[in-house]
Amino acid sequence: MSDALSPDAVHLGLDLGTQSARAVAVDGTGRVLGAASRPLSGRRDGVRHEQDPAQWWPALAAACRAALSGVDPRRVRGLAVDATSGTVLLADAAGTPLTPGLMYDDGRADAYTDRVNTVGAEVWERLGYRAMQPSWALPKLLWLLDRLPGAAREVRLLHQADLVTWRLTGRQAASDASHALKTGYDLLAERWPEAELAALGVPPDLLPEVVRPGTVVGAVCADAAEATGIPAGTPVTAGMTDGCAAQIGAGALTPGAWNSVLGTTLVFKGASPHLVRDPGGVVYCHRGPGGTWLPGGASSSGAGIIAQRFPGADLDALTARAAATGSTAVVYPLAGAGGERFPFRAPHATPFVLGELSGEAEEFHACLLGVACVERLCFDYLDHLGAPVDGPLTFTGGGARNRYWAQLRADLLGRTVGLPEQAESALGMAVLAATASGATLEEAAAAMVRLRGELHPDPGRTATLLPVYAGFVDELARRGLLDEAVADHARRKAEQ
Repeated sequence: MSDALSPDAVHLGLDLGTQSARAVAVDGTGRVLGAASRPLSGRRDGVRHEQDPAQWWPALAAACRAALSGVDPRRVRGLAVDATSGTVLLADAAGTPLTPGLMYDDGRADAYTDRVNTVGAEVWERLGYRAMQPSWALPKLLWLLDRLPGAAREVRLLHQADLVTWRLTGRQAASDASHALKTGYDLLAERWPEAELAALGVPPDLLPEVVRPGTVVGAVCADAAEATGIPAGTPVTAGMTDGCAAQIGAGALTPGAWNSVLGTTLVFKGASPHLVRDPGGVVYCHRGPGGTWLPGGASSSGAGIIAQRFPGADLDALTARAAATGSTAVVYPLAGAGGERFPFRAPHATPFVLGELSGEAEEFHACLLGVACVERLCFDYLDHLGAPVDGPLTFTGGGARNRYWAQLRADLLGRTVGLPEQAESALGMAVLAATASGATLEEAAAAMVRLRGELHPDPGRTATLLPVYAGFVDELARRGLLDEAVADHARRKAEQ
């Protein structure tokens, strides 16, 4: 093996999130040598959520330059890029965006979903997720194509990360199978389902070449080197979606291991020795290393409820007040206007409150507990599907920095939780980038992922919280949001 996992090697992880573009420089032992981010802005209006793709490259280039400011460029070995799952745009043959970037939760393609699921039924069934949702990339691609003027039909489909790799390499580089999943890429056959896409009116020359994550797809060109500070010739490795990147950064790669990412929404990524098939179509699998599969799902619930209900609040002070209330009221914490995506699909779901709320602190606590209830239901649903869920568990995302909230989640789950030292998707991409220098992904994760501590559940508090969780499950079932078989499974798990 090369010196990929030595202190001398530096690997870059680049992350395009919802609110920022981030870059980290990490050595082969997992020590962060530099990190920087630059803000991104978007437009939300009901089910609409889009960004101007023209802002992605300048923001990421500036973050790279800042992250590398104290790093000897001769040490840089490679980089990889992650981005939000299902975010797509159309560009011309020169890579100039022709449309906004339709973000991961944009729901405007709802009218196209039935057609996509009818035409591609056999493929989606075989791949395990059974059906696509309106926010997935393929329905959004059809929506975009129908709104292009006729003179602009010679176009390229780009996933969010593809635009960045184009700028990095100076040409259109291959996309990765992780970002291509929601566009309909066949992970079993490892090709585009040409007949189905043709029947949907997708021109074959519009689609990018696709390779496995971890494949070197090019090298940093001179123009990109000048903009970013990354040495020209640095290998560019095909990345993964942000959820998979966070999973790698948390080291959750052994069968039964899971990473729960609490950001604006909850994202779950685990590892399984087999493909997990979901009749409800809300869990889908990426291809993992060594023949494994990476099942996961993305909820519409999460910490976004905090920003909505408590803008500008001192969250540390509010957490302390909330912890003192002892309240067991629950807010169903939907963060967006498009309903729920996981652990069940309910486009018309809306937030609700269980119990009495008296004051801001109790409402805040009810939001924290609501997220914990959704999180437990996600794991119960995965268990119901037959996914292994009994391996190591890690928490990442901004919500994991709130110690009280993380402990509350661990108590309701009744599980020991690891807290990675660097809880971010960009680190996962630095780990993946290390594979370009000769390390396996498992070796790189073992060397570069560090834990800052563990949380152990309080059995007494778990016993107190489980009836609250059961009441939450009952309410979802009563409202017709949760299938009764899933609700029964969750109740049985809570009684064990």
